[in-house]
Amino acid sequence: MAGAGWPPRAGARASTARRASQARRQAETADGDQGHRLQGQPAGRRHGPQPLCRPRAHAGAPAVRDRRTADGARAGLRAQRAGRRPRRRAAGGARRHRCRRARSLAAEPGRRGAPLDRTRPARRTPPHQGLRPRTPRHALHLQPGRVNLVGRRGAQAGAADQSGGVAVAGRAEPGAGQAGCALDEPAGHGAGRPGLGRRRRHQRRDPPSRPDDSHRMTAPQTDSSDPFLWLEDVMGERALAWVRQRNAESEDLLQAQPDFEALRSGIREVLDSREQIPYVVRRGEWLYNLWRDAANPRGLWRRTTLAEYRKPQPAWETMIDVDALGRAEGENWVWAGATCLGPDFRCCLVSLSRGGADAHVVREFDTVDKRFVEDGFMLPEAKTNVEWLDADTVFVGTDFGPGSLTDAGYPRLVKRWRRGQPLADAVTVFEARPDDMMAYASVDRTPGFERISLWRLVDFYSNEVVLLQGNEARRVDKPGDAKLSFWRERVLIELRSDWAVAGQTFARGSLLVADAAAYLAGQRQLTPLFMPTPTRSLAGHTTTRSTVLLTVLDDVVGRVEELSWRQGAWQRRQVGTPAHGAVSVSALHDPELAQDPLAEAYWLNTTDFLSPDSLQLGTTGSDERETFKSLPSFFNATGMRVEQRFASSRDGTRVPYFVVWPAGAQADGDHPTLLNGYGGFELPRLPTYAGAMGRAWCAHGGVFVLANIRGGGEFGPGWHQAAIKAGKQKSYDDFAAVAEDLIAWRVTRPARLAMRGGSNGGLLVGAVMLQRPELFQAVVCQVPLLDMRRYHKLLAGASWMAEYGDPDDPTQWATISKYSPYQNVPDAARVKLPRVLFTTSTRDDRVHPGHARKMAALMREQGHEVLYWENLEGGHGGAADNEQRAQMMALEYAFLWLQLGAALER
Repeated sequence: MAGAGWPPRAGARASTARRASQARRQAETADGDQGHRLQGQPAGRRHGPQPLCRPRAHAGAPAVRDRRTADGARAGLRAQRAGRRPRRRAAGGARRHRCRRARSLAAEPGRRGAPLDRTRPARRTPPHQGLRPRTPRHALHLQPGRVNLVGRRGAQAGAADQSGGVAVAGRAEPGAGQAGCALDEPAGHGAGRPGLGRRRRHQRRDPPSRPDDSHRMTAPQTDSSDPFLWLEDVMGERALAWVRQRNAESEDLLQAQPDFEALRSGIREVLDSREQIPYVVRRGEWLYNLWRDAANPRGLWRRTTLAEYRKPQPAWETMIDVDALGRAEGENWVWAGATCLGPDFRCCLVSLSRGGADAHVVREFDTVDKRFVEDGFMLPEAKTNVEWLDADTVFVGTDFGPGSLTDAGYPRLVKRWRRGQPLADAVTVFEARPDDMMAYASVDRTPGFERISLWRLVDFYSNEVVLLQGNEARRVDKPGDAKLSFWRERVLIELRSDWAVAGQTFARGSLLVADAAAYLAGQRQLTPLFMPTPTRSLAGHTTTRSTVLLTVLDDVVGRVEELSWRQGAWQRRQVGTPAHGAVSVSALHDPELAQDPLAEAYWLNTTDFLSPDSLQLGTTGSDERETFKSLPSFFNATGMRVEQRFASSRDGTRVPYFVVWPAGAQADGDHPTLLNGYGGFELPRLPTYAGAMGRAWCAHGGVFVLANIRGGGEFGPGWHQAAIKAGKQKSYDDFAAVAEDLIAWRVTRPARLAMRGGSNGGLLVGAVMLQRPELFQAVVCQVPLLDMRRYHKLLAGASWMAEYGDPDDPTQWATISKYSPYQNVPDAARVKLPRVLFTTSTRDDRVHPGHARKMAALMREQGHEVLYWENLEGGHGGAADNEQRAQMMALEYAFLWLQLGAALER
């Protein structure tokens, strides 16, 4: 599911504190890396929660003189930047390596990642019984009493014992308590929430990326009360036969529609357009991009220079041809990102996914020789977190065997792994509790501010950070649900709840800054850089060398502000941006470079429903920007208009929504209308350009509506927290209120109104379909979460309990059971439901395809009209390449036009 991987997909804010390597991978991950969204953009284009958003340590932890250990990191990192290597002894016979011994991309079969094991059960232990923590032997030999709390005056040795869940120095400590406008636009889904967009550096957290569970989701648990439990057997012959039969029924009906081929070819033309913006990630002197088009459906990982990127047709240097690699190895590879070691970025850890799943294999790649490294770092298929410490050492979290994953299926252990060392001999340096979400490490190499941070994600919204300083692990004191990042000599803290500290109270949604050394010493001289208002919220932030750039939402419209420290005070400056639409900003500064010519440069992307994306290069302190790339218009928007309106929900809350009117449309109550929503995981849905949606829907006379309901992040943490757990029904009330307002305002009528949502948005439309069937004629329910009685037992579902609650708790189940779609399907003789199309993917290892399968089977049994289509690959994004994506989207739009009784206007 969203985001470390959550349930449904959705446009998403990226985590405020995310590892630099994760941020760099963001623009290159699957589903649309060729240019639908750039790093730092607050709105992803795909529905559902994003991958696990991990807090990122923006600046430094202490380092090591012996680069094989965690205590000398600073000397090793500085030596590496200076172009020399600290002297060290080879460990375990391992030789020093600078990615020079490489092998051809056409790897021999014996070098492939481990084959997919579909015989292993979905979970290693029954839900909530946890995994017995092991007591590792730590090479650091940290004493429990030296796991100190930093940032609190007078902290006693062993203070971290009360935090629970962190096991450092061999000790597990007791209880303490993580799409743009159109769901059909391609965007990468991060691991974590059910369905999110890609993670973006310093943006609000997306749902976490999930660990590798795809190979464990084939053995359904016994539940005699569920007659369709057998459909959870993902690769079972009986289940797949059912899927093939349903697919054939849907394709026979929808592909026979007279406009199906026109829809599919038009969408494919948009997706494969060579005029897409090739969004890039900077690594030193190079700009990297993952490009997909008709000739390269799985993509080219390539790079160019800034000077070349300025040109209309840059010269690109191809690193990896993913299609050619898959053919050579007989694998269905999908690009899943790369983590590279600065400052030269020669050594990269490349991730490749089978069929688009969240799980991936990891291989070391040499960007100079353009080959995979012989005997380099290599990891089999799993949901892995990996971070470079130095050229011969990485921190890794993966599936090490029994007890190494959390209940949610993410890495529970962080190990230090040296080159040439068997993975089984890697040394555990940090661990989370089995019922936590995950653990991972981040390394900051900013000169003079080197830091190693160890992160424990307690749940989707709470985390703990430990600084590894020499032989000492010290927990940072902060509010448990606050997002913390280091920025050179400062620390930035974004609040999700009110914080009373040092005689002041800071409201949730605020962004605070402090001197890092003073803060870690226990001082609390905090300065607010952003304070929310009833209409203004923080969508994200990024940093240049001297400036914090804020992306602010004002009634869901994007704004950018600069804050810089000058003359002893923080100076604020408004950045000139368009009056309407969405904006995203991403700094180009490479913090590892002492002298960086792009230290104050940033990318600014602007867009709205009718204005294609424009990518500009700016510099802090000035509104003069250079336009580098712009999307063409993929549909004729002449005469179209956008309005923002507010509906009144059941409890009187004003709920904003956008309406995109076709040319010449009047409020006559007869327009085919598509209502979209998400409402979860604090992810905002923003007014962004969606070329495929515009061509398949708006250009033919359809009205597009985007609802900004509670549960999302449009108005900050309070807007989200109002609709979680016991308050989740408010999301559904808000969505129904928008539908009622559209009918009362005579935009449409029930016979012409459809709704669509994916991932968490699939749960949204599934619940509203059952609660308010009289409002809708049709439903498109994508990669949905629907069986809320069992969601926490499937794949990454346990990590979403902070959003939905625990169905094993009778009190919480009493609330959840009222809206859980699978438990509330009525007989068709009693209640007529709108006709629904379910879409999902066999390879979705975030939201289990059993949700959609079982719901479709139950509704069919109850006499309802149901269509079902399951792509055999594609992961939580639903499709592995543009051909599959165009097919899926064309089926959805053909279904909508058919059900709303409208022929496409020419």
